[in-house]
Amino acid sequence: MKKDIHPENYRLVVFKDMSNDYMFLTKSCTASDETVEFEGKEYPLIKTEISHKSHPFYTGKQNFVDTAGRIDKFKTRYARHIKK
Repeated sequence: MKKDIHPENYRLVVFKDMSNDYMFLTKSCTASDETVEFEGKEYPLIKTEISHKSHPFYTGKQNFVDTAGRIDKFKTRYARHIKK
């Protein structure tokens, strides 16, 4: 790998799929205020809503997703930006 091509904060982090609690370790620059213990060490934690363990393309199964809840959450979060 070439030297000095990655940002200074390029480090090991744990990504957690919140739909099924699957966690995996990889490198990332994503900022995180949370940490988690993974395989005996503490790493920054990045929460995701979907991963290869829950995505229908990879699992071959269609999972029920609470889209109504997500839509309501989106509307309340961005209500001040939506003109009526």
